[in-house]
Amino acid sequence: MFRPKRKGSALAAALVVTAALVGCSGYRPAPAAFHEAINQPYMLDAGDRIRITVFDQADLTNSYSVDQSGYIAFPLIGAVPARGRTVQQLEGEIAAKLRNGFLRNPDVSIEVDQYRSIFVMGEVGAAGQYAYTPGMTVQNAIAAAGGFSARANQANVDITRKINGRVITGRVVISDPLMAGDTIFVRERLF
Repeated sequence: MFRPKRKGSALAAALVVTAALVGCSGYRPAPAAFHEAINQPYMLDAGDRIRITVFDQADLTNSYSVDQSGYIAFPLIGAVPARGRTVQQLEGEIAAKLRNGFLRNPDVSIEVDQYRSIFVMGEVGAAGQYAYTPGMTVQNAIAAAGGFSARANQANVDITRKINGRVITGRVVISDPLMAGDTIFVRERLF
């Protein structure tokens, strides 16, 4: 009678080990593109608000939001695609369109007025949407979200990031830098 219990306990132990391995199979370290994207020029996307200055044209100087379709509505020239473009690329396009029948030699300057939000989910004090600031790290975002919960895995987190039009998820340490639009998921620790 003692042997069946051993077989049952061995089976139970095997199931626990299998469950632990299956739980680990979702692990995806951050691809190299995660760190390469941090060093690239900032790409505009929906949710960004930009300040466009057209020198000597007070009526055209204003803040404009990039809409869900990735466009800004600019006076005189209409909808201008902004998604996936750098500030410098957008400056050149707006200047070219204004030069085409509206202004003789437009001088356009653009700066990001407000970056798109980041999202913090999982084992934090107050999951939600938070403002992004340049230089922000995962740890800063977690602090803004009320810190770790008592059950949180504090070593690393999963980040979902849009890179070159693709949505990629990877695991990073909490000292890693963030990008505007990132979604951070703090997992529950196993033990």
